[in-house]
Amino acid sequence: MDWYIEKLKLEKLGRKFMKNKWRILKIFVTVVIFGFLLSFSLKRFNDRKIDEQSIIVKLNDSSSPVYFVDEKDIRTIVERYNSTKKVGDVDIPSLEKKLNELPAVDSANVYLNLNGKLNVDIKQRVPVFRLNNGGKGFYVDKKGIEFPISKTYSHPCMLVSGDVKKKEYKKLIELIEKINKDSFCKNFFVGITKENGNFNLATSDGNYKVEIGDLDRIDFKVKGFKTFVEKYLVYQAPEKYSKISVKYDNQIVTTLNSGYKPEEDSLQTNEQTLINTVTGTQKTEEKTIN
Repeated sequence: MDWYIEKLKLEKLGRKFMKNKWRILKIFVTVVIFGFLLSFSLKRFNDRKIDEQSIIVKLNDSSSPVYFVDEKDIRTIVERYNSTKKVGDVDIPSLEKKLNELPAVDSANVYLNLNGKLNVDIKQRVPVFRLNNGGKGFYVDKKGIEFPISKTYSHPCMLVSGDVKKKEYKKLIELIEKINKDSFCKNFFVGITKENGNFNLATSDGNYKVEIGDLDRIDFKVKGFKTFVEKYLVYQAPEKYSKISVKYDNQIVTTLNSGYKPEEDSLQTNEQTLINTVTGTQKTEEKTIN
């Protein structure tokens, strides 16, 4: 009886083994077929031709469009890295690296879609200001990175001149961003110069410059100048001054143009003397704004 039970057990194990064997065989065959089909599909995909319509170039994805990089130039570089015009021969890492080396490119992203389209997304640098330093001109973006001026495109931005150091770029960018966000300042200031270590703001009327000194306490200095304009300067002839300095604490110092007398420069209010005229050797006046 025992031998019969053992026999049944062996027969059961045999059937189970054969069942598993066929299952493993089916899985193996499925994997082989799937691998063959995948290999065939990949070969067809890699052999697919990349024509001009298959290259999708995106250049302007920022809120401030710039045109330093030309789509034609990008396509020329793409063709250089895919001479066979086949999907499988595109050297994406090298192509991406080359595009990122372009001075006006902030970042480049190259990738293939499943439909065989080659996408080239280019983010260009947006200048915050254009600097003329010792006869050398270039743009500076919000990261403080310098890049060359284009021969075919000029971007509207703040013009800066003088011996500006790289370590001053950050605070200079902050100043320009404050100017661009303030309607009064944006209409009033058109340029920045650095002379003898002092920063000056060029005004839209061109008759005088606004001396701010260093780039510290910018909010306080701009607020003082706006108060001076609203309470006093609007009542004066625009050509009266050559310089208005706000670099000192709690006072505004002005420099008169020739033909104007310091004693003529005063304004009384009902409660106080807003402008206190002080005669100096350089025809300057000290104004205290309360």
